[in-house]
Amino acid sequence: MARVPPQPDDETGLIFHLQEEVEQLKEAMVSHAVVDQAIGMIVALGRVTPDDGWVVLREVSQHTNIKLRNVAELILIWGRSGEMPPEIRAELEDALDRHGPTQVPGAPPLE
Repeated sequence: MARVPPQPDDETGLIFHLQEEVEQLKEAMVSHAVVDQAIGMIVALGRVTPDDGWVVLREVSQHTNIKLRNVAELILIWGRSGEMPPEIRAELEDALDRHGPTQVPGAPPLE
């Protein structure tokens, strides 16, 4: 069912409502870009399909109880700096073990 926006009683209320909606849409676009970039890194580095990259990102978010966008941001920071919180790295490795053919680059070799 389509969401019907509330109808403000005056023009000022309508302008305020529309400004809020524009800000929400801008934030959603930025968030979507961050998530897409993180999926791209997972695809390239983990040698998985884009669908599996999405599943890996989602699982890391769920298993660490960290919002998906925040996990995506941490993965992008890792791509630039090589630094990642250990709990995120461990969950990323586990998810890639379940969905991909390789381990996370820079991780100790498996024995």
